[in-house]
Parts: sequence; C-alpha cells; structure tokens
Amino acid sequence: MEEVSEKAAKFSPSRDALYTASDVAVGLGFASIAASIVTWFLNKPKDPAHSERFGIFIGLWVPSFFILANYLAHRADSK
Repeated sequence: MEEVSEKAAKFSPSRDALYTASDVAVGLGFASIAASIVTWFLNKPKDPAHSERFGIFIGLWVPSFFILANYLAHRADSK
C-alpha cells in the first residue's frame, strides 16, 4: 500500500500547475460562452433550429468548465 502512495506523491501536480489548469478551465468556460452566442446567431437558412440547438449544447459546457476550475483551485489551495 505504501508503494501506491509513494507513486501518487511522485505524480501529484504542483500547486502552480493546478492554478494554471484552473485558469485554463475558466478561459475555456468564457470561450464556450462566446462560441455559444456565435453559434446561436449563425443560423443557416435551411435549418435555423439546428444552430439554436447546437448553441445551447455548447452553452451547457460552461458550468462544467467553471466547476472544474473551482475544484482545481480548491485542490491547489489545500496543498
């Protein structure tokens, strides 16, 4: 059992790496907001409902990125 914890300690990301990953996740969340808005307004004349649905689908990613960013920042703070 000790070997597993030693290996886990070797591959544990540093505090700076966790903060960087948190910042990336926040950036991806805001990029998803922008992509959702752009996709929503880029309606194609044949099927405008498809653009609206795809825009909403992209918008659903935003909370996931923000939750991930919060988790990573919290984990970095606990180190």
